[in-house]
Amino acid sequence: MINLLEIAAFNAAYAQTIDSDSLEQWPAFFTAHCHYRITHVENEREGLPAGVVWADSRDMLEDRIAALREANIYERHRYRHLLGIPMVQTAEADNATASTPFVVARIMHTGETAVFATGAYRDRFVRQDGRLLLAERVAVCDSTVTDTLLALPL
Repeated sequence: MINLLEIAAFNAAYAQTIDSDSLEQWPAFFTAHCHYRITHVENEREGLPAGVVWADSRDMLEDRIAALREANIYERHRYRHLLGIPMVQTAEADNATASTPFVVARIMHTGETAVFATGAYRDRFVRQDGRLLLAERVAVCDSTVTDTLLALPL
């Protein structure tokens, strides 16, 4: 059975991958036919599927990282994730759902640090070939204002 500790360890590894700028490894946390979306609380409350970021496959996530590295022009920065304890809603041997609160600080190349996003991950996990993976991650941000510098994944 997928358990709280396994989900918490997964989330820590996920955040470390982003925070350490190992972005090419980030898509490997997802199934091939995943759903990843960044939205805000009002859109989610009203059932609106649109998001600031939307992807429906690992290939789309890989393309996003390739674009960040090769095509997009943005002010260099990095993140530091602070994650809460996951609230596991359902758990079975090969799938689980959970919600995990997050705070993401953005550190600019100048050293300026600010809270960038707060919210909760709403996740659907599956176990494939012995590995825990995300079939779905919706990052629901508390603020309805989205910074134009949303380049890195949350």
